[in-house]
Amino acid sequence: MKPMGAVPPEFAEHPGALTIGGRSADEWAEAASDTPLFVYDPAVAAARVTRFRHAFPGVELSYAIKANPFPPFVARMAELVEGFDVASAGELRLASCAKPGHAIGFAGPGKRDAELAAAMEAGATINLESEGEAARALAIADRVGIVPRLAVRVNPDVELRGSGMRMGGRPSPFGVDAARAAALVRLVVAAGADWRGFHIYAGSQALDPQAIIDTQAATLALAARLATDAEAAPPVVNLGGGFGVPYFANDRALDVERVGAALGDALGRRGDALADSRFTIELGRWLVAECGVYLTRVVDRKESGGETFLVVDGGMHHQLAASGNLGTVVRRNYPLAVAGRMGAPAIETVSVVGCLCTPLDRLGDRVALPRAEVGDLIAIFMAGAYGATASPTAFLGHPPAIEMMA
Repeated sequence: MKPMGAVPPEFAEHPGALTIGGRSADEWAEAASDTPLFVYDPAVAAARVTRFRHAFPGVELSYAIKANPFPPFVARMAELVEGFDVASAGELRLASCAKPGHAIGFAGPGKRDAELAAAMEAGATINLESEGEAARALAIADRVGIVPRLAVRVNPDVELRGSGMRMGGRPSPFGVDAARAAALVRLVVAAGADWRGFHIYAGSQALDPQAIIDTQAATLALAARLATDAEAAPPVVNLGGGFGVPYFANDRALDVERVGAALGDALGRRGDALADSRFTIELGRWLVAECGVYLTRVVDRKESGGETFLVVDGGMHHQLAASGNLGTVVRRNYPLAVAGRMGAPAIETVSVVGCLCTPLDRLGDRVALPRAEVGDLIAIFMAGAYGATASPTAFLGHPPAIEMMA
């Protein structure tokens, strides 16, 4: 038997049938007329936003659409946050439709000319990833007659310790190396662009509060140094995000209150270089991961070599991360449950496998569960972020999962 992560408390409180947004898992499956499906409860995400507000007073919050771009969900998030972080023209259109006029930051390497032009026309801030991108953006702005909103994304000279993906402190396709960032700021300002400040993102999926505290302190120091070197005060400093969530056994939820208190102290001590700057944190996973449940139905129950397999109608083509194939070095189990037997004692060890013809398609590896039969629903939690759109949905030609919002 292998351990699995803890079910989010919003779904673990009531034994019996799993309830999502006031409806049972069976009712959701009936409403969808099919499985598999994702169900998102925006009330859970709203509670995370409220917690952020209490922990980080005065700091703006931006939602990273890449975490969950389901359009009705993005529209709901637009009511809760100051802006969006996007990384493609498709996400830009989605953000613009969700709340016209909402602040948008466009990050990511390899922006095509058409994407840069679309961002300018939408009034988005373009986070420049290189000197070459800056030259293209300024040339396009001159051609179309728009004063572009440009920020400089900095590849910081520090990294976020313990993060799932480190995006600083090393050679990187993301951002301009810190040693060259001030020179690029001076170029952007001299060209007459609307310079919007710095975007500094050091890593993601960190659960160690002290690591985030140290990184944020280093980020503020770096922003102040660059502002002084460039002789240009940044209107906005995007501190990135990196807040992790507890997917696996023995993971401890991030103490955001501790992080917020430390950041508040650091902001209170900031010097003149950042005195008039606004500060924002962009979050995706931490806001929405725990609000989603992936429901998939058992279509076969089989024995092989002394082991029991529950074969379900879903799989890694919808939930790649839960299968351990999205950047995880050691495969570990997401929290999952038999949806109709929440809180029931585990009486057998089974592996939950998907419908794809690959041994990689394993959603639960030798987990302890109540007995499940053909027709039962299996719930995989932590499915609100990087689910359907981070998975190989076209693999083997199976249909996409249904998405619904409570």
